[in-house]
Amino acid sequence: MKRSEAGALWVPTHFAKNAKWMGRQGRGLREASKIDAGNLMTEIRDTVILGSGCAGLTAAIYTGRAGLKPLVLEGHEPGGQLSITTLVENFPGWPDGIQGPELIQNMKKQAERFGATFQLAHLNRVELGAHPIRLHTSEGEIHTRTLIVASGASARWLGLPSEQALIGHGVSSCATCDGFFFRGKEIAVVGGGDSAMEEALFLTRFASKVTLLHRRESFRASKIMLERAMAHPNIELRTNTVVEEVLGVEEKDVRGLRLRDTINGEVCELAISGLFLGIGHDPNAKMFAGQMDLDEDGYIKSTGNVLTTRNGVVVPGVFACGDVQDRRYRQAITAAGSGCMAALEAEKYLEEHAH
Repeated sequence: MKRSEAGALWVPTHFAKNAKWMGRQGRGLREASKIDAGNLMTEIRDTVILGSGCAGLTAAIYTGRAGLKPLVLEGHEPGGQLSITTLVENFPGWPDGIQGPELIQNMKKQAERFGATFQLAHLNRVELGAHPIRLHTSEGEIHTRTLIVASGASARWLGLPSEQALIGHGVSSCATCDGFFFRGKEIAVVGGGDSAMEEALFLTRFASKVTLLHRRESFRASKIMLERAMAHPNIELRTNTVVEEVLGVEEKDVRGLRLRDTINGEVCELAISGLFLGIGHDPNAKMFAGQMDLDEDGYIKSTGNVLTTRNGVVVPGVFACGDVQDRRYRQAITAAGSGCMAALEAEKYLEEHAH
């Protein structure tokens, strides 16, 4: 799904002489400014959105409805985490639930209705200090007055073909999202840190038994989290164990795991109905290192909910939303809410810096 980098070179931005600013619903209907990039006249956009998950699409809906004609760069994971999710039951407005890809497609259609355009492109480099902001993508250079970073965070997977084949069919990286579907069933969690302990403890609300698998003898989790997991009667901890294969590919439903003991090499099978990965997420913000403040794990550090900073100073015109700056909640609805905030801030910024 939610990046920044700096540059130099000031290029003044001017609205066309016949620029018209309307009310809140139709703001920003004006002739596009252009700059001379060599022999190519390049349009300066009002806003570009990086990412097309819940945060990016919500931002696209709001900026589109404000007349800003947003360009959404879909990146390497179009639709974000929801695009690989099956039934979503906790997104407001869908009493019977909705399939993740369908929810994303509905949001995309809604954004397009308000004038958003979409482009598949990879961001190679960005100049956040340039005016306008310059994005160097796989499809060429893009200039924009504001940038909304909604590039998300990618779940870490084991990398097994069988695991990838069963994502959304019993394999998940989100206990909060999918735990409900495993009520009364036996499941497994992979990981050895606090994230894995939190996932395992949460899943005991639904599962009859949770087996926590860790490849090493010792755990990285904090003492208190480890003690809680060890004390829970429905959690079994198995160390020095790795997953060799997720069983159930032909049935398209997880039915067990093939495990290997890392000490003696012994292989066995564990009958389960679900596998949860608790080995963390990687925020998609590496290209912003040095141009935007990131925390120790690479998440964008935001202030005022969605404002980005560099060395503690707000980066003008650059906003972050969704999982790229949210390491705590990581829910579709919280991502959508922050996407709304980023869009409103971008709209406000353009109003205040109109020429």
